[in-house]
Amino acid sequence: MDTMWLVLIALALGLIVGGGFVALITLALRRGERAATVVNPVVPDGVDQVLEALDSAGIVVDPSNNVLKASPGAFALGLVRDRVLDKQEFIDLALEVRRTGEAVTSDLELALGRFGEATRHLRVRAAPLGSRFILLLAEDHTEARRLDEVRRDFIANISHELKTPIGAIGLLSEALDTAADDPERVKRFASRLSTESQRLTRMTAEIIDLSRLQAADALHQPELVRLDRVIAAAVDQNRVPAEATGVGLSLKGGKNIEVYGDEAMLVVAVHNLISNAIHYSPTGAHVGVGVRAVDDVVEIAVTDQGVGIAEEDRDRVFERFFRVDQARSRHTGGTGLGLSIVKHTVQNHGGEVKVWSQLGRGSTFTIRLPRATTPPEDLSTGTARSTP
Repeated sequence: MDTMWLVLIALALGLIVGGGFVALITLALRRGERAATVVNPVVPDGVDQVLEALDSAGIVVDPSNNVLKASPGAFALGLVRDRVLDKQEFIDLALEVRRTGEAVTSDLELALGRFGEATRHLRVRAAPLGSRFILLLAEDHTEARRLDEVRRDFIANISHELKTPIGAIGLLSEALDTAADDPERVKRFASRLSTESQRLTRMTAEIIDLSRLQAADALHQPELVRLDRVIAAAVDQNRVPAEATGVGLSLKGGKNIEVYGDEAMLVVAVHNLISNAIHYSPTGAHVGVGVRAVDDVVEIAVTDQGVGIAEEDRDRVFERFFRVDQARSRHTGGTGLGLSIVKHTVQNHGGEVKVWSQLGRGSTFTIRLPRATTPPEDLSTGTARSTP
């Protein structure tokens, strides 16, 4: 009898203890689910798809500024690192939104990467997303800022460059008026007036050419172009100034080589290289123009025996209005736009232009263009396009 009671008591205690453990486990699981809900809050439906579709940067952060969701653009800009915001400026915007409860917009200039000196200009919009989250959207305006700066610099440079010939024309006009009774002075001033007028005309034409080359449709109807005709035309345009300065001109290669493009543009580009070579060559020097095809690439090289270009200036020679020798450029009437026109022309034709130079030994400018191997067919008629 005593043994039976002991068994019943043991069973009762087992049920009580087991039930307690089950209750504790159930309670722990429920608390864990609630904790998981707090640690991993749910972002509103559809936000994931929107962020994935964004070209710009989009970020969703929780009340602790942990990044819950981010678009590929946010990672590409380096705004997110290890699931946290990597830029203090973004954290400050999120804090302001939480404090005011209203959306804010700010223009930020941020360092590109952790060690580089380059910066990016971002327009950032921060706004509440639901009751607990903050949405940060960033548009990269770096390229727009750069183009705006280039445009401002270009206008400033044009204004500066035009002052010289315009001012000279005004002064020479006054000098002509005062020298009316002196035929020799009138002749001298008239000659200088004509020179400045030609310089102004040339600069205006080159500005128009450069503006046209920078247009989106600068090469909207490329045709088959024979390079021997391009080179011959460019050389002919430079024979008179070459003879006047005692510089020899020679041409090698170019037959049966064709490219797709605009013949007039290519003539201007090659002409500018030859003209530049003549201007910077001493009397008795030689300028050579060579053309060759290497597989599917065409190379046009203009070589001179001039003063050469210093290493620190070689990367800048294609900039607008940049002159290696300011005094010589004024003497020869250079505008500083010729090589910039060459660069944009070549780029519009899918090519590149390089320079090799050594002080005292001369320079070689090389244009590289894709070679035309077969005529393109007109999609509507099936006929090939070519130049006469």
